[in-house]
Amino acid sequence: MMERRVRQLLAVPELGIAFALLFFSALFWLINPALLTTGSLGAMLRALAFVGIIAVGQTMLMIAGELDLSVGSVAGLCAVLASWLTKEKGWAVPPAVAAGLLAGGAVGLANGLLAVRARIPAFIVTLGMLYIARGLNYLLCAGYPIYPLPAALAGMGKASPLGLSWAFFAFLGIAALGQLALARTVYGRAIYATGGNCEVARLAGIRTGAVKIGCYVLTGALAALSGMLLMAQLNVGQPEIGAGWELEVIAGVVIGGVSLFGGVGTIAGTVLGLLLMQVVRSGLALSSANTHWQTVAVGAIMIAAVGLDLWRRRAKR
Repeated sequence: MMERRVRQLLAVPELGIAFALLFFSALFWLINPALLTTGSLGAMLRALAFVGIIAVGQTMLMIAGELDLSVGSVAGLCAVLASWLTKEKGWAVPPAVAAGLLAGGAVGLANGLLAVRARIPAFIVTLGMLYIARGLNYLLCAGYPIYPLPAALAGMGKASPLGLSWAFFAFLGIAALGQLALARTVYGRAIYATGGNCEVARLAGIRTGAVKIGCYVLTGALAALSGMLLMAQLNVGQPEIGAGWELEVIAGVVIGGVSLFGGVGTIAGTVLGLLLMQVVRSGLALSSANTHWQTVAVGAIMIAAVGLDLWRRRAKR
């Protein structure tokens, strides 16, 4: 009886992540109570906002059974594109931001068409797009930061009255909408069905290809938005924006309980996974541990999360 209850609890990915989050929060708080001060909590929430926005799209994409490794480079490319249009071409802020979002969506569409329609493995397509977007980024700005930016654009990155960035509130809103879409809409159910068993979903009348391509487009657009929000906060079009974000996003999503095999996961779990990563990193930093241990810890947690996912699958069988 007890074993069955334990299995039932472990079968809920979000519950396991929540327990891990509470455990590490308590552990690092005992080591250094500064972890849970208002300043530290605000810094952690601000830090995860940019990666978190992209993680919402990546969550939906991975539930559908696909993967995008180009999100970091796309974020950098769209941020530089928007800043270049305002600085060099004299565009107003709204059309420049719209152009950045359209560019991100267009890259996502290209990824989707190549991976779904042309049937080139998503790993290869998006890895190639990572290099293409990063190269275009440096070609556009010649490797130099673009500044000064218009005051209206810089205003997007200012802190809110609560001391948190507007990017964090954008992340909260996007995460809430994403969770609602997955749980309450026909498209959300189609995403789960496509990732769970693509062939059965297709026979049931679901346009699985369109579902996957839509997730690619959304992920690209959210990567563009995240990159431009960071650009506004920094008040400069840095070509290095987004570097390494693709691994951060995938780590947070996987730790959050999204299955690498598709069909399983929630936005809520991804948010918990991102929080767990941030708590571990901040806790190690405040405990005066070598900064490289932060990377080691994230990798170990990611492996444990995938191992737990595999164990849950075997237990269900």
